[in-house]
Amino acid sequence: MFDAISGKYDFLNHFLSLGIDIRWRKKAIKLLAKAQPKLILDVATGTGDFAIEALKLNPEKIIGVDISEGMLDVGRKKMKERGFEQFIELKAGDSENLPFEENKFDAVIVGFGVRNFENLEKGLAEILRVMKPGARVVVLEFSKPRVFPMKQLYSFYFKFILPKVGRFFSQDSSAYTYLPESVQAFPDGNDFLSVLSKLGYKNATCQPLTFGISSLYTATK
Repeated sequence: MFDAISGKYDFLNHFLSLGIDIRWRKKAIKLLAKAQPKLILDVATGTGDFAIEALKLNPEKIIGVDISEGMLDVGRKKMKERGFEQFIELKAGDSENLPFEENKFDAVIVGFGVRNFENLEKGLAEILRVMKPGARVVVLEFSKPRVFPMKQLYSFYFKFILPKVGRFFSQDSSAYTYLPESVQAFPDGNDFLSVLSKLGYKNATCQPLTFGISSLYTATK
């Protein structure tokens, strides 16, 4: 599915979110500024937008992994065009079986990817495994607004507007019906914090963004 929409993925992300997703990524990366991580892992990197934003931290290296070769191909072309190849490496990898040794990364970022993990706890446990002691993970993910009228507007947009627009531009009938379904099924807010704590993450926090449309989670090892 992600291979099929890879060519239109960046455009649709920005278009369907009215560009707000760009602000969300900037806010997420600022949370790592004090730590000054040198080696960063971007899980479910897609076409690499989150990794590019993380370059503002001046790391020595960012490695992005994703299970979709179609998304990675688009991302690699983007890195080459922008001259980021020496700083950002994109490689195929399964979030639930990361090809790295323990205690490797200074920070891990995940942008709109954890809800796609086949086994959420296994994926998060793998992330924890490859983090150095004291390292921080920053997760940006869609959530479900709970306050009137945003809750109702959000539901209407996700169920009726987004699938039609996504289908028109991407010619894929499943991708943008999958999105609201995956968001609905994802344990957001305090439920996600409970999963992090259960797995051994420390200092887990959740910050709702834009009336709860998305949430910014952080935790340390």
